[in-house]
Amino acid sequence: MSQMKYETVIGMEVHVELHTSSKMFCSCPADHFQIGANEHICPVCTAQPGALPVINGRALELTAMTGLALHCQIRPHSVFARKNYVYPDLPKGYQISQYEFPICEDGWVDIPTSAGTKRIGIVRVHLEEDTGKLVHEGNASLVDYNRAGVPLMEIVTDASLRSADEAFAYVQKIRQLVRYLDASTGDMEKGAMRCEANISVRPEGSEEFGTKVEVKNLNSFRSVRNAIDYEVKRQVEVIEEGGVVRQVTMGWDEGDGSTREQRSKEYADDYRYFPEPDLLDVRVDAPWMQRVETELPELPDTKASRFADTHGLEPDEAAMLVEDRSVAEYFEQVIGVDGVDAKGAANWMTGEFFRRLKETDAADITAIRVRPQQLGQLLKLVTDSTISGSAAKDVFGVMWESGGEPDKIVEEKGLKQISDSSELESSVEAVIAEQSEAADKVRGGDEKPIQFLMGQVMRATKGKANPQLVQQLLRERLS
Repeated sequence: MSQMKYETVIGMEVHVELHTSSKMFCSCPADHFQIGANEHICPVCTAQPGALPVINGRALELTAMTGLALHCQIRPHSVFARKNYVYPDLPKGYQISQYEFPICEDGWVDIPTSAGTKRIGIVRVHLEEDTGKLVHEGNASLVDYNRAGVPLMEIVTDASLRSADEAFAYVQKIRQLVRYLDASTGDMEKGAMRCEANISVRPEGSEEFGTKVEVKNLNSFRSVRNAIDYEVKRQVEVIEEGGVVRQVTMGWDEGDGSTREQRSKEYADDYRYFPEPDLLDVRVDAPWMQRVETELPELPDTKASRFADTHGLEPDEAAMLVEDRSVAEYFEQVIGVDGVDAKGAANWMTGEFFRRLKETDAADITAIRVRPQQLGQLLKLVTDSTISGSAAKDVFGVMWESGGEPDKIVEEKGLKQISDSSELESSVEAVIAEQSEAADKVRGGDEKPIQFLMGQVMRATKGKANPQLVQQLLRERLS
C-alpha cells in the first residue's frame, strides 16, 4: 500500500432561501413548505408567454446585508443573466441568476477549528431564483412549482477549506449569520439552506489542484461531514489503484452513505450565460447602501467579544450565549435587571436554562413562559440570600411549567431562606451537641467534618438555612 499522504481541498457553495414575503420576480407568496402543490404560482413563475419579471427589492437588501456581514465588497453595478439548462422543475428552460457581475464579492469569514480560528475566503454572494420540486410517484414524476422563483442567495467560498470538520464549521457559521440577519430561517430540514461541496485531493506539499468533484444533495450538517469524508476516501482509493478522478457531479445518498455519479460536470460555457433582456441592470447608490448598513445587527463574533470583555465571561460561555440571536438578546435583558450578576446569569443560562430548553425542544425562545425580567428577579433572590440555589431551581421549574412571579412562588411554597443568625443559633447548638465526635475533630483542627455538620443543620431546618451563615456560626462555636 502506498505511503503517500494527501491533502483535501474543499470549496463550498451554500444556497440560502431568503426570508421575503414574495418570490424573486413576481408577487406570489414565497412560502412553499407544506403548502398544497401549485397553490403559490402565477404566469411569471410558471413562464407563461408574455409574462415579465420584476426584481424583488427586499431580496437585494438581504443579499447586500449578508455580503456586508461576510466583509464583502458591494458592487454598485450588478447584472442578472440567463443560465440555460433544461430540467422539468425549471419552467422557463433557464434560470435567472447573477454570473459575471454579482452583487457581492471578495469577502471572508472566520470559523473555529481545532487549531484555532481560520479565515475562509468568500469569492461571491449572488442572487438567483429557486427551481420547482419534483415529486416521484411510481413511474411518474409530478412537478410542484410553489418553490419556483423563490429568492435564492448563493454564497461561494474559495478553496481554503481543508477537512470535513472545517466545512461543517463553515456551514454552521453561515446559518448563524443568516439567522442573525433574519435573512433566512436557515432550516436545512425544510430546504431553506442547501449545500454543495467541490472536493479534490492532492499529494501533501503539491501546489497543483487535483480534479474537482461536485457533491450535491447535502441537506443536513451530518450530510456535509459524512459526504466529504466518503468522497475524499473514494478519490484517494481511485488514485491509489492507478485510476484517474473524473470531473463529475455526484449526489450524496444518505441512505447508504455513499456518493453516486449523476452527470458529467458542466462548465460555465455549457450554460450559455447572457444578460437577462427582460431586466435592467441593478445600480445601487450611497443612500441605499447606508440604509442597508443601518439594518445590520451586532454580529455574533462581535457580541461574544463584548460579552467576554464587559462581563468577564469565558470565551466558551460567550460563544454559547451568542449562538442564537434571540438567546443573546434574552441574556442581555436578564442582566439588565438591576443587581443581577452577569457571570451568575451566564452560568444559569448555559446550565439550568439550556437544559430545560433542550428538554422542551422549544423552537422559539419567545414562546417559553419565563420572561427575562422574571429570571433576573429570581437570580436576585439568590444573590441577596432570600432563597438558596437549590430552591431557585425548584422555583424556576414552576415558572417554566406554569409561569408566575418568582417572589410569589417563594412565598406560596415557603422557600425563604433563614438568614437571621438568632433563628439558626439553636439549631447549630443542637447539632454540635448531638454530633460531639465530629465537633471535637473540628476543634482539633480537622476541617473535613464541617461539611457533615452543615448538612445536619440544613436537615434540621428543612433546607431553609443560609449555608454561608451556618458555616460561619459553626466555626464561631467550634473555634
